[in-house]
Amino acid sequence: MAARRLREALGMTPAHVAHGMRAAYGRSVSPSDIAAWELGEAVPDESELTALAGALWCAPADLLGTPGTLRQYRLARGTAVADLALLLGMTPHDYEHMERSGHWTGNQRQADALANALDLPPSALLELTGRTDELAALLRGAVSTRWQAYADDVTALVPLPRPRVEAALRALHTAYQAIATGSLQWGAAPGPTTSATAGQSFLDEIVNHFWERTG
Repeated sequence: MAARRLREALGMTPAHVAHGMRAAYGRSVSPSDIAAWELGEAVPDESELTALAGALWCAPADLLGTPGTLRQYRLARGTAVADLALLLGMTPHDYEHMERSGHWTGNQRQADALANALDLPPSALLELTGRTDELAALLRGAVSTRWQAYADDVTALVPLPRPRVEAALRALHTAYQAIATGSLQWGAAPGPTTSATAGQSFLDEIVNHFWERTG
């Protein structure tokens, strides 16, 4: 966590932070708790994170760094479980179970609402809702056959403008076809990496290539 850097910038000790959390937010923690959080040996719960951010005069997002889980994205936005569940049309219990398990069970409408509520990047939305493998399968089909036939499905899955999706698919198709036919060109010298190996490597990283080309 960034708590130590922020604390030291304010000239505070862990005891000062613990006192501030107790006095202003009613959260009783010890200086050793603060130290453990700073070292990554323990993790504050949601109310403790809010109190810690208040004691350090920052937002919860400033303590989390780059979010990597649905819970971290929610905390970074300062959104309560009940509020987000209501927005998605779920019970707080169902949403919290989904967040803890890491298994998304919502539909497309709920995924779109989740992305808007938490300001999720498209790549994070697909990763957190378990649809990255679906995207990968579509992209592999697009680059190995006719990319135009996959434009509708990819656009429906990825929350990006269609022209950007089509431009990415066209570029990926061109790049993959160039790799696949590279060794067939007249006078091409053999190398340690065959076109088949290079093509498979390209397909293995197809999702990353797609995000790179869509910005």
